[in-house]
Amino acid sequence: MAVPLLDLNAQNLALETELTAAFARVLHHGQFILGKEVTLLEEALARFTGARHAIGTSSGTDAILLALMAAGIGPGDEVLCPTYTFFATAGCVARVGAKPVFVEADAVTFNMDPVDAARRITPRTKAIIPVHLFGQAAAMDEVMALAQQHSLTVIEDAAQSMGAAYRERQLGTIGHAGVFSFFPSKNLGALGDAGMLVTNDDAFAEQARLLRTHGSKPKYYHKVVGGNFRLDALQAALLGVKLTHYASYTRRRRENAAYYTEQLRQLPGVLLATEEAAANTKLILPVALPTNEHIWNQYTLRVIGAGRRDALRALSENRKVGTEIYYPVPMHAQECFPDDRFAPSDLPVAMRLASEALSVPVFPELTRAQADEVVAVIRDFLAAG
Repeated sequence: MAVPLLDLNAQNLALETELTAAFARVLHHGQFILGKEVTLLEEALARFTGARHAIGTSSGTDAILLALMAAGIGPGDEVLCPTYTFFATAGCVARVGAKPVFVEADAVTFNMDPVDAARRITPRTKAIIPVHLFGQAAAMDEVMALAQQHSLTVIEDAAQSMGAAYRERQLGTIGHAGVFSFFPSKNLGALGDAGMLVTNDDAFAEQARLLRTHGSKPKYYHKVVGGNFRLDALQAALLGVKLTHYASYTRRRRENAAYYTEQLRQLPGVLLATEEAAANTKLILPVALPTNEHIWNQYTLRVIGAGRRDALRALSENRKVGTEIYYPVPMHAQECFPDDRFAPSDLPVAMRLASEALSVPVFPELTRAQADEVVAVIRDFLAAG
């Protein structure tokens, strides 16, 4: 049985009537940039997250860039960010002229290690970007304590974690600002690029809105140099439709993750990430920490042993089961980020995760038969040694 890593049509075509009606509404009123559709989505996302302000952007990447610009981060500044993450986090730091300083990963959550972050603070450090990877919160108590001690701006990269929580607080609302991505593969996916910035700081929100439209207020009068980070009205309208179904998407993802854990935990050599590894450990399963409400953007395994992750991926491909490697090269080892503080072999936990991590299908529309096929492939792989 073929099992895709993600089936966008299974979700979007189920909403074809609603999505088509939203498209027709935008087509007929003809306001394609900002306007009522964007305002309605911003208001809905502010209610959903509990944030005072939600500001629609052209992508999750642009939301990070906008947050850094609104915080005044620029040349000469350093920003702490995880090395094990998607490129946009560090790329945006470099784009504003600041220097990304890479932080080791935590082997249980895949997120930033706050102890290592503390070691990397210098007088030039101005901000910290905890990434809530794969749908689970970073250690925000420790991050916020570090930020308070050193007067750092905290920008939460919650691109993969809208609706996840830390100690019952919605991610994105704990730091000075939070950013979300609505890239089609995200838990709330647009039909193109889209993003959102949220904040409880009135002055920060005002500056972000100004920068979102070339720094002009009123039109054609520019106090600062901003960018074109506006959310399309069409994407806002389509996202508004899908937002009403978001709770069911999250529930199904959690059910799928729980089923994988229940089935795979029974196999020899399989442990949970919170358990101590033994000599015969072959596979480590992801966990949701007690402090966290996980939304399972990814269900990411750690396949133990040199070359074994790639062997499982090859078997999966042969059996037509979709998988993905997030992320094969940590940021500190990327050619575009030369830094004499890091050699490619540094930050060993992140390097290990990069060689072990393999994500399997966990999307809401995954059927039980498809999940069983994923489990069967893994069972056969482990049984073969």
